[in-house]
Amino acid sequence: MAISTRLIRRRIKSVTSTRKITKAMELVAASKMRKAVSSVLASQPYAEAAWTAIKEMAKVTDAGLHPLLSTKPDAERVMVILFTSERGLCGGFNSQLLRQVSQFTGKLPKDLPVDFVTIGRKGQVAIQRQGLSLIATFNELASHPTVAEMRPIADLAVGDFTAGKCRAIYLAFTDYVSALVQKPRVSQLLPVARIEGLGEVGEALAQSQNEKNELNITDPSHEYLFEPSPSEVLDVMLPRLVESQIYQALLESSASEHSARMLAMRTASDSAEEMIDSLTLSYNQARQAGITAEIAEISSGKAALEKSR
Repeated sequence: MAISTRLIRRRIKSVTSTRKITKAMELVAASKMRKAVSSVLASQPYAEAAWTAIKEMAKVTDAGLHPLLSTKPDAERVMVILFTSERGLCGGFNSQLLRQVSQFTGKLPKDLPVDFVTIGRKGQVAIQRQGLSLIATFNELASHPTVAEMRPIADLAVGDFTAGKCRAIYLAFTDYVSALVQKPRVSQLLPVARIEGLGEVGEALAQSQNEKNELNITDPSHEYLFEPSPSEVLDVMLPRLVESQIYQALLESSASEHSARMLAMRTASDSAEEMIDSLTLSYNQARQAGITAEIAEISSGKAALEKSR
């Protein structure tokens, strides 16, 4: 019985150490999540304002003539830019997104190849494991996203699309809605199309939309002067719009990852707490059983000595 209690005590110590680790990871993830959500909220007005400017310019120029707005029916491939995490321990964050991507590609024509660009090591590993076409990978971006690190992704997407290599380009990311809700999505990036709902973060989005309505940003009575010309302005603005949407998706994915990891670590900590309670009960029962057995042995020995007299 002594061996049993020693094993249980060792198990309790091991689970306690694990709980300390998961609790620390939960606190770190919560801190990173708050910073990521702040970045999402800070970049959202810029993305919305950029899209508003594009819509106004499109009213006074032939937007269909711009290569980023026109379709490429002769292109024989599509590209999917996939945002995943660098590391695990984040619940179903990656698996749910990969399932969504699999469903999306399954609906495409069978003879239409799909090229993948992955952001995050988990996506790279998953695409390689499935034997799919991986043309580029960018690691160590989702944890600390910056515009400078994101720009090569936008340049790759714009370059391949304008060269006619891709019929369309899609973003596959996890949209952050709240600390408890993250939605995996696959949305069209090129030809340029607004990603509806991108950057919607709870009540902050509703407040932002109300402020825009009060300012009448899209009032058609406003007049715009372009220098040197609307077409040349589009040449500069459209690539920046693509960058802003990719960057926003990167921020959304980062906030979703930290939120999913925080919840996963919280669940692990709660499970460890329950296991410790269960093991403690088993330990006390085993120790009590050992004590009872020792008392019984002493009583039996005493009874045997009295009979031998």
